[in-house]
Amino acid sequence: MLNFKTLVRWIPLAGAASIALAITGCGGSSPQVTNFSEATFQNGLALAGDAVDLSTGTASDRRLGYFSDIYYDPTRKEWWGLSDRGPGGGLLNYETRVQRFEVDISATGSISNFRVVETVKFMRGTQPFNGIAPNPTSALGNAFDPEGIVINPKNGNLLVSDEYGPSLYEFTRAGQFVRAFTTPAGLIPRTAATGVANFAADTGNTAGKRTNRGFEGLAISPDGLFVYAMLQSAMLDEGGGNGVHNRIVKFDATTGTAVAQYAYRMKRSGEGQGISALVALGNNKFLVLERNNRGIGAGAALATADKEVYQIDLTGAVDVTNITLPITDVYAGAVIKGEKVMDLAINTLTALGNKSPEKWEGLAIGPQLGNGNYVVLVGTDNDYSVTQTSSGTQYDVFFRFTDADPFASSIQCPIGTKSNCFLTSGASLTPPTPATLTSDYVMVPAVLSAFTAKITNYVKP
Repeated sequence: MLNFKTLVRWIPLAGAASIALAITGCGGSSPQVTNFSEATFQNGLALAGDAVDLSTGTASDRRLGYFSDIYYDPTRKEWWGLSDRGPGGGLLNYETRVQRFEVDISATGSISNFRVVETVKFMRGTQPFNGIAPNPTSALGNAFDPEGIVINPKNGNLLVSDEYGPSLYEFTRAGQFVRAFTTPAGLIPRTAATGVANFAADTGNTAGKRTNRGFEGLAISPDGLFVYAMLQSAMLDEGGGNGVHNRIVKFDATTGTAVAQYAYRMKRSGEGQGISALVALGNNKFLVLERNNRGIGAGAALATADKEVYQIDLTGAVDVTNITLPITDVYAGAVIKGEKVMDLAINTLTALGNKSPEKWEGLAIGPQLGNGNYVVLVGTDNDYSVTQTSSGTQYDVFFRFTDADPFASSIQCPIGTKSNCFLTSGASLTPPTPATLTSDYVMVPAVLSAFTAKITNYVKP
């Protein structure tokens, strides 16, 4: 349980002895400071972009969606990897799901032998939650774009955050819908004049979350009493793509209602900057994975990749539920953001031509090693190695990573096929430039990297 405790902070005064200032914070069983440090890269795995999961159907139906988020359940010693809304950017039928997986971990923290051991689909009775965008756009229905997952230590249920709403849902471990948490009204994407929601796109919206920028990060307090859902970037009425403040919503896990909101300041706006993961350390401390949208990806720009993890502290942060956050000015009541504790862009793999992936999205603290350090897994979302045209036509994307510029030679083929292919660089031509898919081309792999880190006074779920 996160018990309230008294911390003593010593403040020096000019010409006088230091005095003790008692402050109240939300802490765990230990009164000492929780700190994440000494993160060290161990190794990384490149996982095939055309792999399939354990569901049934065609190869396209079963294409393995990788790491929109990762969670480690220390009670059951289970790893979970969340798939998002599927290939096609919300245009293709895809029954949303989560994968339970296993990896072998060495004594030093390196990983090997990734394998999926269970595929769980999200269901409401007999109806699947589907990745297709909401239609009508003012009603969510069963439209679902999962981006964050945790397991409640009190009952073992899955809590999954979504980008369309933004929503937070509870499911049984078999994937059956239990309930929806109540999204604060100010986060609903809507027109300011009428208040009518458009969950499918930004068209007409002037307030609330941006499209595809909903609850990207999700964490749970070690006692299971509170759940923290974090928007990927600034809301439309707080700067949108030019804004630098994200919102962290604190939910009461029992009632499903929001009890507070906090502001997080990103390092910049632009370049698709946003957060991709939120991980609880205990004692009001969290990890935040922040990144731009540059790097190796199905539709990304190959430029300077910026992928970093920060430790933050909510102690003393102002509840901004009824406050409009500034677009660019510094908001003094934001959470305390420390220096970066991990740089994900520097540890690259030869399988991707030693270039950083675009979408580092999954982050989880795993088991403790014999030397006292913890295993930390970080994973990428490879977008199923699929892209689409503005009219909704879907294509698999293949790269030859041995090339100096893999984007210049990338090839697209109609989804699920390896014929009638063309050069990505000539996709806008009529007809596009034909290309032959040779054996040295592969779909974009997902990356699962292992780090070890020292975490003092870590409060496990």
